[in-house]
Amino acid sequence: MGGGVWAGIRLVLGSRYLQGICVFLFLYTAVSTFLYFQQAHVVEDAFTDPATRTAVFAGMDFATNALALGTQLFLTGRIARRLGLAWTLALVPLISVAGLVALAIAPLLPVLVIVQVVRRAGNFAIARPAREMLFTVLDAESKYKAKNFIDTAVYRGGDAATGWLVAAIIAAGAGTGGIALLALPFAAAWVWLGYRLGYNFERLPQSARSSGARPRPGDIVEERI
Repeated sequence: MGGGVWAGIRLVLGSRYLQGICVFLFLYTAVSTFLYFQQAHVVEDAFTDPATRTAVFAGMDFATNALALGTQLFLTGRIARRLGLAWTLALVPLISVAGLVALAIAPLLPVLVIVQVVRRAGNFAIARPAREMLFTVLDAESKYKAKNFIDTAVYRGGDAATGWLVAAIIAAGAGTGGIALLALPFAAAWVWLGYRLGYNFERLPQSARSSGARPRPGDIVEERI
């Protein structure tokens, strides 16, 4: 395809559709970082033994992987067909909103474990495959250049920026419940944007969705985000 190292950035700057995907991914990393910090504090308060904390984290990871695998094998395709891409993209953000509300009300270990396992498994099994579908309507250059920029710089940059924000919030004295409340606007915006991106995708002609190389980002989708 040719081009240089900045090609992906230029494509993103010139496409509102790609910018929408960037913001969607940033909001995902923001909510994940908020919950990660909550997880660290709740587990630290619940267990003083480092070995016990490690065992808790290992158990959460195992449950997440098992649930994600089972969902991918038996449910992901059915969910996407039944709900459509708009609601499929909004599903995990909605789960995150509900989880943050629950944590704001009851910032307890059992609540945290359930929220984290369900949300993370949902991301691996539902949100990420749905997000990848958004790239199928783009030309090859956008798929392989803009997507690389989004999956690296935007993802890691959003993680780092939100980490600094949450650290500042904690330094200001916010507790676990307060952190959950502050994360709610990010999760709500994530719901809305996920639905809009999927809605725009579904408005494309079926031929464009199945061909994978048409249209270019600016042709149909941009103005509706």
